Amino acid sequence: MFFDKETETMPRKELENLQLERLKHIAVYCYEKVKIYHDKFDAAGFDPYKIQVLSDIKYIPFTTKADFRDNYPFGMLAVPKRDIVRIHASSGTTGKPTVVGYTKNDLEMWSDCMARLVTAAGATADDTIQIAFGYGLFTGALGLHYGLEKIGASVVPTSSGNTEKQVMLMKDFETTGLVSTPSYALHISEVIRDMGYKIGEDIKLSLGLFGSEGCTVEMRDQIESGLGVFATDNYGMSELIGPGVSGECRERNGLHFNEDHFFPEIIDPITEDVLSEGESGELVITTLTKEALPVLRYRTRDITKLNYQPCACGRTHCRMEKTTGRSDDMLKIRGVNVFPSQIESVIMTIPQIAPYYELVVEREGSADTLEVRVELADARLLESYRNLEDLRANVKHRLKTVLGIETKVSLVEPKSMARSAGKAKRIIDNRKK
Repeated sequence: MFFDKETETMPRKELENLQLERLKHIAVYCYEKVKIYHDKFDAAGFDPYKIQVLSDIKYIPFTTKADFRDNYPFGMLAVPKRDIVRIHASSGTTGKPTVVGYTKNDLEMWSDCMARLVTAAGATADDTIQIAFGYGLFTGALGLHYGLEKIGASVVPTSSGNTEKQVMLMKDFETTGLVSTPSYALHISEVIRDMGYKIGEDIKLSLGLFGSEGCTVEMRDQIESGLGVFATDNYGMSELIGPGVSGECRERNGLHFNEDHFFPEIIDPITEDVLSEGESGELVITTLTKEALPVLRYRTRDITKLNYQPCACGRTHCRMEKTTGRSDDMLKIRGVNVFPSQIESVIMTIPQIAPYYELVVEREGSADTLEVRVELADARLLESYRNLEDLRANVKHRLKTVLGIETKVSLVEPKSMARSAGKAKRIIDNRKK
């Protein structure tokens, strides 16, 4: 299924010509309308009027989250505030929030991008989709909301939290699709079981549209078995638009980029050199059509790679692999790079372990230590010390095989770890204290 088949199946050469035309426009637009880009270009000696080929993008200076914070609240805008019809912002838990604005045209483009992705995932006008993202300044909920309404689906804007009520409405409204973070989807499946409802009978979900945090294949498998859904990922971030940058189709062989609106690159996060097709590195994205807040070469910090071969679904836009982590979430433990996704992929395949975990990093003397806290799936496991020790040793061995380092493994009681209705907090790094 397609929302905009002509664009989504555009031949690569035609798509690249469109990207070049839009890149030339947006570079000049940023230089003339946004002071930070005017200053960056002049400092780098970059002339936006002389772009000739797409590869010239490598000469444009990067944009980072620090640029948003340094220009808080509206210093990144390219239009007068009277032209802004919507304002979103991040939570600002680590400093000033990242503020983003939208014109009417931006909102129309955003909903079109989302409509493409939810259609690719399998949503139709016959669906009733429950959105369990938090509404408010967070971009996720309204991004999916408008895209789903555009294709004619019935939207149930429950927001996050109050999980028992979520499940009640899911049953009473015969909800067929769920929008949430992967970790909250796992919690919802747990509550469904606790309330005594049966998947396929009381709960008629068939589609999951998940995002806002990483989701390994192993975690996806747990969600699918727990909710009876076909689970898909979508990707985006507030600084770029919100969700709608890329998303999975029914083939689930990478997340299709909306390349006519977002130009992706992969760079080496250390040298900042642009890498070749198929190489893994940090994802950098340029918005090609945004009016209110255009962003050039934004360093997402997400680690992935791109595939430019046409998909079996017929779409020709490039696909990004599921992110393996973030360059700023990577833990360096005794000289070894550790991504939380590596640990998640191990935990999710051990049936005695529930899909909840925490990573605690300490510094003991001059050495760093990593403790992996995991939750038991069944309280009856607590009845046998021998079985607990065998399970702990199994988890520890499997983690060492994947990570290459020793970890401390702690087993905690069932349902003792905090459940999250939004992004799950996995890492406690006490080295920073």
